Amino acid sequence: MTVLRDYAAGLNQPTLGGEGGVDEPGRYDEVVGPDGSLRAPWKRLAEVATQIDADDMRRVAEEIARFLEDDGVTYSRPGERPARWRLDPVPLVVDAASWKQLEVGLAQRAELMNAVLADLYGPQGLLAQGIVPPAVVLGHRGFTRVMARSSTTDPRPLVLSATDLGRDADGTWRVLGDRTQAPSGLGYALENRRVLSRVLPELYREADSHRMAPYLWALRSALLQSATGDLPDPRVVVLSPGLHSETHYDQAAIASNLGFPLVQGSDLTVRDGWVLMKTPQRLERVDVILRRVDAAWSDPLELRGDSQLGVAGLAEAVRRGRVRVVNGLGAGVLENPGLLPFLPAACEHLLGEPLRLPSVPTWWCGDPDGLDHVLGHLDELVVRSIDGSDSTLVGASPERIRLTVRARPHAFVGQQRLRLSQSPTWRGRTARPAELVLRTFTLRYGSAYRPLLGGLATARDGERTVASKDVWVLKEETGQPDQGLTEVLPMTAVRSLPATVPRVLDDMFWFGRYAERAEDMLRLVLAAHVLVTDYRTRPRTTGGVSSEVLMSAVHRLTPRTSEDDDLDLRSVLLDEDRTGSAAHSLAGLRDALTGVRDQMSADAWRAMGSVDRATAVLEASHHSHQVAESAGRMLTAVLALQGVTASMIRDAGWHMAAAGRYAERGLQLCHLLRLVTERRGLDVDREVLAAVLTAAESSVTHRRRYRDYVRPAGVLDLLLMDPENPRSLVFSLHRLREHLGAQVASTGSTRPERLLDDLLAQVEGADVSALAAIGGVERPHLVGFLDDVVAQLQRLAEAIRELHFATGPRPRSFGVLTTPTEVPA
Repeated sequence: MTVLRDYAAGLNQPTLGGEGGVDEPGRYDEVVGPDGSLRAPWKRLAEVATQIDADDMRRVAEEIARFLEDDGVTYSRPGERPARWRLDPVPLVVDAASWKQLEVGLAQRAELMNAVLADLYGPQGLLAQGIVPPAVVLGHRGFTRVMARSSTTDPRPLVLSATDLGRDADGTWRVLGDRTQAPSGLGYALENRRVLSRVLPELYREADSHRMAPYLWALRSALLQSATGDLPDPRVVVLSPGLHSETHYDQAAIASNLGFPLVQGSDLTVRDGWVLMKTPQRLERVDVILRRVDAAWSDPLELRGDSQLGVAGLAEAVRRGRVRVVNGLGAGVLENPGLLPFLPAACEHLLGEPLRLPSVPTWWCGDPDGLDHVLGHLDELVVRSIDGSDSTLVGASPERIRLTVRARPHAFVGQQRLRLSQSPTWRGRTARPAELVLRTFTLRYGSAYRPLLGGLATARDGERTVASKDVWVLKEETGQPDQGLTEVLPMTAVRSLPATVPRVLDDMFWFGRYAERAEDMLRLVLAAHVLVTDYRTRPRTTGGVSSEVLMSAVHRLTPRTSEDDDLDLRSVLLDEDRTGSAAHSLAGLRDALTGVRDQMSADAWRAMGSVDRATAVLEASHHSHQVAESAGRMLTAVLALQGVTASMIRDAGWHMAAAGRYAERGLQLCHLLRLVTERRGLDVDREVLAAVLTAAESSVTHRRRYRDYVRPAGVLDLLLMDPENPRSLVFSLHRLREHLGAQVASTGSTRPERLLDDLLAQVEGADVSALAAIGGVERPHLVGFLDDVVAQLQRLAEAIRELHFATGPRPRSFGVLTTPTEVPA
């Protein structure tokens, strides 16, 4: 039996009721009809789909997980660490005829929502005529009063909207909710399509569904044309709450695919009513902001004073018409379920036509009849606040619900519990039914709203999300243009230079530093592990003493956590909370990459995926050899990032990443050479020097230059003074000088450049023979030299931060500013 046949045969068995439970009757199935045959869209795929057995599905599921891991696709709930994105191998397939009906309804709904939004912040005819009760709108947190001025009303405040849908028992699509504040999910939908089309190529080709790329081009065009005035090259940015946003991946994916900068509130400022982006050379005007920060947090000056996510003065800039925010500030009021009972009348009033797409049956408790119905049918309804501000009703008793709702009836609605449609969802061994919710997207393109032919579906088991699903909308006939778009409206042909904000330069600098720091620690672990493994039972031999010396170098960078060297090295690779460890540096590297995700190719995340797999293998194995094996795989992944950056455009960000790498290389080299500052005996010294060359990736170079005669002077000359050795200090400082000089803020005489010139002169003027000279058991000149270089490199890094990354004082919350009680005379 194949997966679909097994699924169809098991539909009469217990499903959504849980383990051993009984499914509710009358649930619509997206794949199998009431008679047990495949539904129309799946019949088209039957020849390929019905051949997929459980082994095939397991393979596909594993490949999906690997692709998503390699791409670094994550989703995090508030207060939780980012979790891997989950994609089900079985797509939601919709035929052209069924989608056409849905498409008309979605287009009308977006047009209605735009009209409602324009009215609520403009003439407010809906409120004045009683079509929508004022308490529904004015009692909702999403209503942004500072934008409610008829003189500044935007006639097209809604550019991109999302609608959550579910099928009821008879197969009718019903609206579960609208997403207009800052619609998310389009980036995840793009990733789902990319992955599923790769792991199921035969099924995808057989489907001949609409590709999503043209819709993305249309979105880019729509945003560019949203700019006010006739600008030849408008600046568009994507405003993100930052790395800790639950949908940061989605935001970065959209920014990267559209080619617009992903910025945070601290990257922007408002001057004289204009929104400006901070760049190292100047402030650049911003014309359009694709907003992913909720309106309440978008302007600490006029909205939430405790926000550090927004831009002070943004609301005034919008009112003056000097920047276009997509969607408009205050669009979140449309996400109000209290509006749903009144939308049919609003549609008749504003559009002069009946509402085509029904919503889930909803009763507003501010209406006496609605209140009576809700309180009399609590066992059949879900009661929720209109703006999500009250979570106390979750799991509350009927009596508690009654008391809460009666206290503030206008703030609550009751909604019918729908028996949502079900779809086969792979659970590791078999496909089992799961409830389905479909998120669709609608874009104002030109003068009309166009729904995306596709979307993002989620499979749910009760309140728990099992996985996401790709959505395939089949073409009506072969050759039909994807998304129904024959051409995209003209976009600017002007070639514009990408601007880099100081925050991005900071992330790129630390990307380079963490990459080098991780690489050098991994090399040191590999060199130390060889000696630890060979001489753990012979501590007093030459190798045993050398092992102790190498471990002391590890512990100079990260504190020891175990007396067992093997366990300690394992901790260096696994413990992210251990400062200075390889795991700590790799975690920092991941954070830095996340901050510039929109500027990095997917190859960077494939490298981090390799790190994750090496980590998982080491965690599952207690064998000593796995430490070196996993360290080697991690090192290979970090080195692969050099290949990724080699293909990047040579902009300020690339130069800053290289500067960070070479600055850190100099620091790490000085720490490593501390092993050479002490004399321990001829045999031990040779063993240690050989390990130093290995850790510095200079063994082959040394062998070619000095044969096999390893001595301190030769090692110091190669690692400190050789201008042709990429691992030497002199080489690193020269490259650092080049990359700093490429920064816009560099003039040749800035403090970082002056410090670096002085350091270069000092290093190049050093006498290797004096550094190698022994005074007792120590090389005092070398100790002083290394300490001085480290201090100067740290001072240089701070000077780089002050010149290239600092953009003024950190944002302060207006909610905690203090007022002086006395004015000095």
